[in-house]
Formats: sequence, structure tokens, C-alpha cells
Amino acid sequence: MRNRPIMSHRFSHYLSISILTLVFLMSSMSSFGQSKISGQVIEKGSNEPLIGATVQLDGSGTATDLNGRYVLENIEAGTYLLVINYVGMKSYSEPVEISEGQNSLELDVVLVRDNLLLSEATVTSSKFEKPLGELTVSLEVVKPQFIEENNAGAIDEILDRLPGVQILDGQPSIRGGSGFSYGAGSRVLLLVDDIPILQADAGFPNWRDVPIENIEQIEVVKGAASALYGSSALNGIINIRTGFAKSEPVLKASVAHTSFFSPLDEAKNWWQDTTVTPRKVVTNLLYKKKFGKFDLVAGLNYFDLVSYNENTSDQFGRVNFNTRYRFTDSLYVGLAGNFNSGSSNSFFYWLNGEEGVYRANPGGISATNKLRFNIDPYARYIDENGNRHKLNSRIYSVRNDNLNNQSNQSLLLYGEYQFQRQFESQDLTLTSGLVALHTDVQAELYGDTVYTTNNLAAYLQADKKFFDKLTIGFGVRVEQNELKNPGFVYLYPDSVTVEPSNEREIKPVFRLGMNYQLADFTYLRASWGQGYRYPTIAEKYIFTDIGGANVIPNPELGSETGVSYEVGVKQGFRIGALNGFLDVSGFLTEYQDMLEFSLTSFIPPAFQSVNVGDTRIYGAEASVQGFGKLGAVDVSFLAGYTFIEPRFMEFDTTAGRTFSPEATQGQRNYSNSTVNYNILKYRFNHTAKADVRFGLKRFDIGVNYNYMSYMEAVDFIFEFLIVPGLTEYRAANTQDTHLWNLRLGYSFNEKGRISLVWNNITNIEYSMRPGLLEAPSSLATRIDYTF
Repeated sequence: MRNRPIMSHRFSHYLSISILTLVFLMSSMSSFGQSKISGQVIEKGSNEPLIGATVQLDGSGTATDLNGRYVLENIEAGTYLLVINYVGMKSYSEPVEISEGQNSLELDVVLVRDNLLLSEATVTSSKFEKPLGELTVSLEVVKPQFIEENNAGAIDEILDRLPGVQILDGQPSIRGGSGFSYGAGSRVLLLVDDIPILQADAGFPNWRDVPIENIEQIEVVKGAASALYGSSALNGIINIRTGFAKSEPVLKASVAHTSFFSPLDEAKNWWQDTTVTPRKVVTNLLYKKKFGKFDLVAGLNYFDLVSYNENTSDQFGRVNFNTRYRFTDSLYVGLAGNFNSGSSNSFFYWLNGEEGVYRANPGGISATNKLRFNIDPYARYIDENGNRHKLNSRIYSVRNDNLNNQSNQSLLLYGEYQFQRQFESQDLTLTSGLVALHTDVQAELYGDTVYTTNNLAAYLQADKKFFDKLTIGFGVRVEQNELKNPGFVYLYPDSVTVEPSNEREIKPVFRLGMNYQLADFTYLRASWGQGYRYPTIAEKYIFTDIGGANVIPNPELGSETGVSYEVGVKQGFRIGALNGFLDVSGFLTEYQDMLEFSLTSFIPPAFQSVNVGDTRIYGAEASVQGFGKLGAVDVSFLAGYTFIEPRFMEFDTTAGRTFSPEATQGQRNYSNSTVNYNILKYRFNHTAKADVRFGLKRFDIGVNYNYMSYMEAVDFIFEFLIVPGLTEYRAANTQDTHLWNLRLGYSFNEKGRISLVWNNITNIEYSMRPGLLEAPSSLATRIDYTF
């Protein structure tokens, strides 16, 4: 009896061994004669690993990991075609042979950059890398060389040189989608490394928070992009992509000094008999290096402006960093940050429309001490199936201490998880994500109380390529916005109570795009996209004095929606050593319940942000871009023309100007405009931009041209009451604007360069919005050096 358990145990033991042996033999038989191919894919020149390159062996394949490595397993003996592709690189296609009994093959591949502009890699339009020629929307790309050679002190200075893009007193507008909105409510979403960085209370872009010294690429999407990026992307996106440390360390610095000349009319030179000298000094320092698995980027920026406009200055210092640690070939985490501290002074409108156009009106002067910073933890992970997981987050804090009872502070918390799967054999990419955003805002401007907002969103994007020519993109996003208002009391002219409220709104938005390759270098595209923007706290609850008029709350203000359509064709060309493309498009944008600040009370005068009804903007755009050589001369060029017809859907002049509460929407739209015909305010019907650069050996020269037709309509109250002399000034200056800029550069060795940048060389007098003139002629000297 005692032996039976022992025998049973031995039998079980032998049975287990037999089963394991059988399994081993079967697996050995199944793998007999099979091998694997592995290696790393890098970029020629920089030796940087290429993440996410597609690696295919006779149709089946994988993608490279975070170190650019790939593994292809279970390969039988034979000869195969290995194809490796990466956006912006020339394709690699070579036969490989696996011999009988060969266990593995190590094959590293070096990809060469494709110098065709149509192959330029972009990410913003679809949230993954796609060549410029295959996009379904219009998109402009800006490289750091263009920024440095034009001596831009902040990003808005360079964006204003792109076709179809205008910056009106710091506020971006694409193809006339926005007018002047008094610093609140942007329809263009500003991103830094795919994360929003608009100020939480007003939706305003703080351009000097962008690390201009460390830009890898700027991408500007024209048209509604709310399906991917949510509220505020109603009119387009500006995405600033910063650079990482590469295989070679980088330490470079620049310093630039700009002097402003006297206006042509010496009577308008307020500083000629003073000790003030208008000038601008900008200093940049950038350091990048890899320490094993740890990457470090650090930058410094100092900005000091004493403006040609009286009582206007801006001084700040900014520090930024970006760190990244690679735990494995599939996982890295990082922490980025940006700290900006300084002070500024400005005025809202001039003293008068004659000799005082560069002088400050005492009723509109403001002074601000500011501290802004963002901290961005992030992570990237590629799982064993090649799926990409991305985690982005941002803490964005803004504190503006204003001496005119207009102080404000806000805190923005942002988090996004993104999942992406590529089906290489089907040419299909699926991207999905979840977004959460929370803000806390307290400001004297909004009743000196605390507001909170919450935004939750989910999105899905599918991009499919058919028979290697047709690309279809579809996206959907569902977004929920919540705003908690604790209520407050303001005086206008008597006590007015804004009741507490807790608003919530859910909105889905969709987009659909197509790109078809008609021939070599010829791409036809069409897109349709819905837009959506929830009003900012500033638009709903601001109460302040802008000098001569109040801006008062509108708690009933609703969200605005829109839809954009575009059809375009992009034709690439190669002429000798020159290559580039010509792009022609027609577009239509319609807004429902558009938000604009309008005069709602004449006595006493008061502005509110209101829904002005439906609007329509249609137009056309043509642009050309290229680079290469003409003989021994390096050449690059960018030029474009944009035409728009911006109209209210309701515009009624029959009752004359009336600010009665009983007035129809059409009557109010007419009454708020300076003209008696239907056109949206603060738009240019015609704009043209051009930039061309020539380089020969160590010398280079560049010419920039900016054309704007006359701004036909502005707010009626500005001319009638608020801005002194504006009516007479606009009547005397109805000419179009022709702005010329010139730059010269000399590279004294491979590391150093000195340049002269002469802006507004004809010293014209021009304005982008009423009561504030742009710079007279100026000359900058800049030195760049790489150590």
C-alpha cells in the first residue's frame, strides 16, 4: 500500500518528461530551417535611429522601435525582397538571401533623406508622419533656417510671412477666419509638441512662451481641425515641433540688436528730443547632448524691447529644457519645461491720428509683471505588436499682475493618451485618443472670483491608402465642455448681478479628406471638416475699461460652430537642380453663431462678445515653393497669393444705424461696421507673400515682400468715439500696403555667421488694426555661432 503513491508519482514524473520532450521535438521540427533578420535603421549623416520605419519582407513586416531596431522572425531559407520606408527618406529596396541552416542575419540600413519638397515629413494633419504631397489639407512648413535668417524675436513675426496667415495685434488668422478680438478667443489653436498652450482664461497665444531657439519645424494647418484637436482649432492649427538631442552634441548661441529709424514724417518721431532710443535685443543659447540613454536639451532666451510706440516695452528672460530617458528599445519617458518671467508696458490706442500716432493715449496704458511656466511629463511605448502608445501632459501656469485692476492668473492641466496601430499590409493607420483638460481661473477682470472649466474628449482617426494612389482620411471627435461660474456683481452704470451657473455642452465633430495621385508629382486633394469652439471665460465674463468704452459680460454667450471645404491640387516640379511644387486651392468656410466683440450699448458705450449670426468666407489661394541650385548659386523661394470674400449672412442697412435691443441681427451687424456694404470687419480681401534667398559660397541675400489690400471695415465705435483721429487717418490712408524687407548674411567659417536684416526698407506707415501702428524701418545686426 505504501508503494502505490511512489509508483504514481514516478509515472506522473515520466509522463511530464515525455510530454515536454515531445513538445520540444515538435517545436524544433517546426523551426528547423527557419531564421530571423534583425538590424537598425538610421539616417545618413546624422546617424539618428529612425523610429517607426516600416520594414517589409515580401509583403509582411514590422516597424522599427524607439532605437530604430527591427526583427523579422520565422523566415525560411530563400531569397526575399526587403523594403524599408520612412517618411521624408528615400525608400530602401534590396534582395536578401537566407541560406539553409542559417540562424540569423544582422542587416543595418542607412536611409538617405529625400530632397523633394513633396516628401517632407509632417505630423499635424493626421497625428502621424505623412509626406507633404499626400496630405488631404493645406499645410505650410517652416524650417529653423528661415526663422534664424529673418531674425524673428518671436514666432508671430515669422508666421506673418506665410501665405494666407495674418497676425493682428498678436492674434492669428488663417484665410480671414478671424478678425481683431481684443485679446480673447482664438480660432487658431497653438500647439507646442502637439499640446495646446493657449492661455486658459482668454484662449490667447503667448508667442514669447514658445522656445524659438529650439524649433525643429513649424506646421500650419489651414482649415477646421476640431475633429483631431478640439475646441479652438476652428480656423486652423499652428504646431511648433521642438528638437531633441542627436548623436552629435550641439552648443550654439545668437545675439541680435535692432535699431528703429525715425518715421518718414519727422513730426511723428516722439523720441528725437528725448533720451529714449527705440531698440530690441534678443539673445539665444541652446545646448543638446546625449548621455547614454539620457537626452538633454536646454535653452535660454533674453528679450529686451524699447518700442517705437511710446510707453511700450517688453523685457523678459526664459529658460526651457527637455529631458528623455530610454529604459528599453520600446519605452522612454521625458520631462520638458519652460519658465518665462518679465514685465511689459503697452497702450491700446494712439494719442491722435496726426503727429501722435506713435504716442500713447493716457486712457489705454497698461503695465504688467508676468510669470508663466509649463511642465510637460510625457512617455512613449511601442508594444510587442508594434502598436504605439503616447502619453502627453502639461501643467501651464500664467500669472499677470496688471497695474490697472486687470490682473489675472490661471492654471491649466492637460492630459492625453493616444493609441495608434498601423496595418502595413493594408496601408491603414488607426489613431484614437482620450483627452482631459481642467482649468482654474481667477482675475479682477472677471469679478475677482474663481472659475473652473473641464473638457473631456475622445477621438478616432482612420487613414487608408488604396492601390498606392488614393488616400482617404476620416476623423471624429466627441467633446464635452463644462464651465462653473460662481457669480459676481459689477457696476455698469449701476449694480448688475451675474448669477452663478454650471454649464455643460457635448458636441461631436467630423472630418473627411481625400488625396489622389494623378501622376508623378501631381496630387489632387479635397477635404471637408467641421469646427467647434466653446467661448472662453474672457468672452463670457470679462468686465474692464478699454478707454472710452467698457467691455461687459455676456453670460448667455453660446458656442460657435463651422464647416470648411477645400479642393486643391499640388504639382511638383524638377527643373535641373531645382525642385519644388505649385499649389492651387479653392476654399469655403461657414460659421454658425460666430463670436465677435460688438458694440451693444451706445450710451454709455459698451462692448460684449456676442453671437453675430452666420458668416461665410470663400476664396482661393495659389502658392509656389522650392529650393535647389542655379549653377553655383543656392536658391530657395516661397510665394503665395490669397483672395477672400468674407460676408455676414445677415446684413441690413434699411433702418440705418441702431443699437436698440429690438434691432435684428442684420441691423446690428451693419450698425457695428464702418461701411454700409456687407463685409466682415478686420479682413484683407487680397494678400500676397513672397520670400526668395540666394546663396553663393559664404554669402547669402534674401528679399521678403508682404502685400495687404486696404482693410475696408472696422468697428464703427472706434472711428466715431474711441480712437482720436481715426476717421480722418483712415480716410487719408486708403492705399494698399506694400512691405519690403531685405537681409544679407556672411558665414565667416563653418561655425559662425553674421547677418544684417533691414525690415520695412521703404519706411512706409501701416497698421494691422485701428489705433496702433506697426514698426517704421529698422536695421538688425545678428551673430550666430555654433561651438
